[in-house]
Amino acid sequence: MSKAPQRRWGPVRSLLCLAPLFFLAPFYSYRVHYALPDPVIDIVDPTTALPQLSEARILAHAKYLSEDIGYRTVGTREHALGDAWVLQQAEAVRAECESIVQAHPERKLQCEVWHQQGSGSHRFDMMGKRLYKTYVNLTNIVVRVSAGTDESKEHAVLVNSHVDSTLPSPGAADDALSVGVMLECLRVLVNTPGWEPKHAIVMLFNNAEESLQDGSHLFSTQHPVAKTVRAAINLEAAGTTGPELLFQATSEQMVKAYAKVPRPSGSVIANEIFSSGIILSDTDFRQFELYLNVTGLDMAVVGNSYLYHMRKDLVENIETGVAQHMADNVLALLLHLTSEESPLPELATGYTRPQTVFYEHLGIFFVYSFATAKVLYSITFVVALLVTRATYVDPAPALKKGSSCLGEQVKGIAAVSASFVGATVGANLVALIMDRVLGKSFSWFTSLFSCIVLYGPAALTGALISQLLVGRVREHTAFTSLMLLQSFIALAIQLLGIGSSGALWLTSAPLALVLLLNKALTSSGDDLSLWAYAIGQATPLLTGTTLFCAVLDVFVPLTGRIGEEAPAEHIIATIVAGAGSYILPLTVPFVHRFGRRFLVRAIILMTMVTGLVMAIFSMREPFDAMHQKRLFVIHMENITSEQQHLHVASADGAPGFHSLAADIAKEFSASEVTPTSIVMDDWNSDWDTIYPFSAFLTPYKLDLPLRAEHQDVLEHDFTVTAINDKVDEAAGTRSFTLVVNHPSIIWTAIAFDAHVLKWTLDNNPPDEYARHHIKEGSFYGHDTWSVDLVIKLPPASGSVKVNFVGIHEKAMWPGKRAEKALGGRAMALFEEFDGWLERETGGTVDAMFLGCVAGVAVI
Repeated sequence: MSKAPQRRWGPVRSLLCLAPLFFLAPFYSYRVHYALPDPVIDIVDPTTALPQLSEARILAHAKYLSEDIGYRTVGTREHALGDAWVLQQAEAVRAECESIVQAHPERKLQCEVWHQQGSGSHRFDMMGKRLYKTYVNLTNIVVRVSAGTDESKEHAVLVNSHVDSTLPSPGAADDALSVGVMLECLRVLVNTPGWEPKHAIVMLFNNAEESLQDGSHLFSTQHPVAKTVRAAINLEAAGTTGPELLFQATSEQMVKAYAKVPRPSGSVIANEIFSSGIILSDTDFRQFELYLNVTGLDMAVVGNSYLYHMRKDLVENIETGVAQHMADNVLALLLHLTSEESPLPELATGYTRPQTVFYEHLGIFFVYSFATAKVLYSITFVVALLVTRATYVDPAPALKKGSSCLGEQVKGIAAVSASFVGATVGANLVALIMDRVLGKSFSWFTSLFSCIVLYGPAALTGALISQLLVGRVREHTAFTSLMLLQSFIALAIQLLGIGSSGALWLTSAPLALVLLLNKALTSSGDDLSLWAYAIGQATPLLTGTTLFCAVLDVFVPLTGRIGEEAPAEHIIATIVAGAGSYILPLTVPFVHRFGRRFLVRAIILMTMVTGLVMAIFSMREPFDAMHQKRLFVIHMENITSEQQHLHVASADGAPGFHSLAADIAKEFSASEVTPTSIVMDDWNSDWDTIYPFSAFLTPYKLDLPLRAEHQDVLEHDFTVTAINDKVDEAAGTRSFTLVVNHPSIIWTAIAFDAHVLKWTLDNNPPDEYARHHIKEGSFYGHDTWSVDLVIKLPPASGSVKVNFVGIHEKAMWPGKRAEKALGGRAMALFEEFDGWLERETGGTVDAMFLGCVAGVAVI
């Protein structure tokens, strides 16, 4: 006796039935993704009397560096104070270590401290630009902890953080937090009874990362213990909230080491996105790979990266539990890498890039090889084919020319593919209207997830419209086609050596089981059970929410600093459409469950919702006090022309900057003068202090009014000269030493056009007449640097025109607020300008103010 056909529920009742899953699964995934440990206050566990990591102590270190000392920009007095303080902490650890060994002579433990100082140069290509760095007498603090034997020092793990901060930020999270984590790990390890490292730990407190990785270059190329490093752990921050993210893991051994941490957070997807170069960012890890040829892990706090390189990168804005999370994971890594099970000895002969899939899913860290992935994904695809055939029911068995299983699946795959295309088109159409028609781009910027509200309905509308174009598809066919397509793409991408395909495998694998259960529980010809939807949607909702949160954490704030020309609106719209298609894959079979009439009604409803949210978002402002616009301001004193100008620039495409520039001109420029928009290219040397990031800027140049203070003679002994100048007419060459003298000027940069044949920067200058950029970063009080060159003799006069620029060490606001009287006319203007910005914008703009000195030398 056959089963009675099931009664079909309508779409509203069906959605209400599934609603708890749609809310609870993402909520649970969100909570797990952002979970942080409770912070520890006490430095000793009151139960065991053993030392324990204390978040309170870590944050105290970070606060002292970022607030008591302040902005530790390379070359400033504060930079030198930070160096001295960290050295003091390292020496205290060494003294404590020696006291412990004296009290327990049987314990094998030794702590060594170096205060490295050195000069050098390196090539630093970034953003498609060729750049050279030179530095003079920069410093690092290096601490090595070992068992005191040669054997224990043969192989070492390097842990790195940077003491300096960037120009516009006090750097509490970036990177004083990591400095505090390393100091706290040192304290706990040294004070743990019986801990004796089988292999050494080298802790590098490098003092020049923000000047383009000079400190890590200095260590990697000049420190004697560098050659013992087998793996590196780099600690960074581009935000202030959430767990630190593992975004680079460069060998299978280090991936497996990371699996030992108590709270893993990272995936092969983050690893492959970062290594692809899509995100134009870099860390000290680059220097360790390039000059030490070592593997390692690159980890950073990335949540709330709205505050990255901003004034509000303060300890008060670091989320509770962030420091504890990072410290717990770092300590676990160090305990494993210094144990008998450590992979460090096998890494002494080199390493290969990982052929490993890894990801954290609901708090569990999964690791398996590419070979295993290929087998798993192949089996999944084959099972999908078999299940598709086994569950196929001919819709018209009486017709000799009915639809074949293959024909049905082709149509189903077309429907699933069309839904993705439709979602992308729908979201991008709304992005185009918001940006080009309404002029209301970035309306989602102040809330990380608000872009879902704006672009989610548009993406769903586009996906639904695509199904009208495809025509009628059986519900079961759409379901099996989705399973086949996802499993096939997962396998195909994995065969190309891309581990991120695991995300599609995770969502496709359960669908075969769902279809088999549905076949067992329902009669032939019945609709798919709502249980099939519930089970089939669970994994996409859980996995997709985790991935979506991680992507938005990075990309939404990033749009505020990628330049006016970047299609920020379309980037975010496409992310929402893609994530929506991944998180809600069963939308296609569900809409075909109820036929064309329901589909048309759903399209009308979602179109109305889309219009409503567009109207609401068009009334929103793009920035607020905690999600600010970045403004870049330079007071330029040109000692060659004896002119002074005010330069203002923005790094985003949000509306309002051009009118803001006009308002700034009215307030601070000469009367009746219209602000001039300047072309930003390699020959615009006004912004060379932050080259090549300057390529992201949209700049204006303003004349300064004829105030009395602007009539003073410019007194800066900033010179660029040539010595040891020799011309070889026969060879057609000129050799000379270019000398830059810059008392009280930091972050100097020069740019010139020449055909360089040889110089002391590297052994491979470009073999052509080209534009060259050289930037400098030196320790406080060091004011001269040079480079030897041999160039092809220039035509005509044989001279070389050199543009030079630098920052007055006392003229950076607000970093030098306490010494504003020493900053001259620039600081007086900055204080006034900053107050005006606060009043006019309501605190929605964060400005970096630099007092720069520039000129031109013909040598």
